[in-house]
Amino acid sequence: MRSAAELNARIRALWSHPQVPLTAEQREEYARLCEELRAVERGDVAEAA
Repeated sequence: MRSAAELNARIRALWSHPQVPLTAEQREEYARLCEELRAVERGDVAEAA
């Protein structure tokens, strides 16, 4: 499971060139990363033993 810091870094990397629009694939990746980040922030993720 990725940490919030890692997810934030990946999200920022997608937006590294704000004047260039994201591709459809990048928008999908962005949505997945944001969803995963929300789950981590809510604590919905159980840590491995």
